Amino acid sequence: MSDPPATKAALIAALVELEHHVGQSGWDQPPRLFALVRTELLIASEPTLAAELGLTVTAQAALTAVEQDDFATGGDVLADLARIEFPETVFGCAISLERTFLPAAFESDLPADPAAAADLVNRHPERQEVRVVVAADRSGQRHGVARLVSQPDELLGSDELVPGLAEALAHTLG
Repeated sequence: MSDPPATKAALIAALVELEHHVGQSGWDQPPRLFALVRTELLIASEPTLAAELGLTVTAQAALTAVEQDDFATGGDVLADLARIEFPETVFGCAISLERTFLPAAFESDLPADPAAAADLVNRHPERQEVRVVVAADRSGQRHGVARLVSQPDELLGSDELVPGLAEALAHTLG
């Protein structure tokens, strides 16, 4: 997996698949953390599991997401991620989370107090809800995808979608 374009394509493909998977459970979900493992290594090291999951290597550098069921956040996702370190067998990781925000035109209306700002955002008639799925891998690739509740058929993506979250994920990889 030293080919950067193949690695990037595999990361984006895993994110799109993850967003679709998470989206099948609807909205109002807690943050969900996933380890991203190289599919060919998973098949080689866990053939029974790979067979149960129906895994085959269909693309060079393919990644398989494994949800970390024990991930629970105390409300500060970045602090929670800071306590995690994935083993070398994990090539990357991804997180899905939902947030409510206001369009930029309303930023000046937000109070300085974080609790008061959150309350205003949650009550504001122009609030937007978004689900982001962000990933980082050991090759240095980072990417994120996002879907707005108000635009369910459109999936946005960027390397710099949520850079602070991507950086926190990268630190879990050592």
